Amino acid sequence: MSEDLLTIPCWGESERVVTEDWTAPSMGSGTVPVLATPALVALMEQAAVRALEGRLPAGQTSVGVRIDVRHLAATLPGMRVRARATLVAAEGRRLTFQIEAWDEAEKIGEAVHERVLVDVERFMERTRGKWIPRP
Repeated sequence: MSEDLLTIPCWGESERVVTEDWTAPSMGSGTVPVLATPALVALMEQAAVRALEGRLPAGQTSVGVRIDVRHLAATLPGMRVRARATLVAAEGRRLTFQIEAWDEAEKIGEAVHERVLVDVERFMERTRGKWIPRP
């Protein structure tokens, strides 16, 4: 099934303006007031999710399982950032995306990101089974 996704170009984009809540001090990932790496990762994952919108059967979604990211340059609050994810491999339920990100001046990041296709109901049933209410 996932191999069918490779028969036509499969890509997605995500963009936003960097706000104070997306800076390293706000996210606890550093002290310099620039785009935090965890925020860059979220933007990249969102682009991959958007690449799959409308392409999966009802009841199916994908979950991120791995990301290898390089944060190449700093971005100030107020600047617009954009990520583009392109599906480059599909094997069984495993999908691999190549992702690049830019701000208004330059390329700021790149990543290889893996997602796995899951049945939403089975996934949530299994996840709920892990939770034990505390008295």
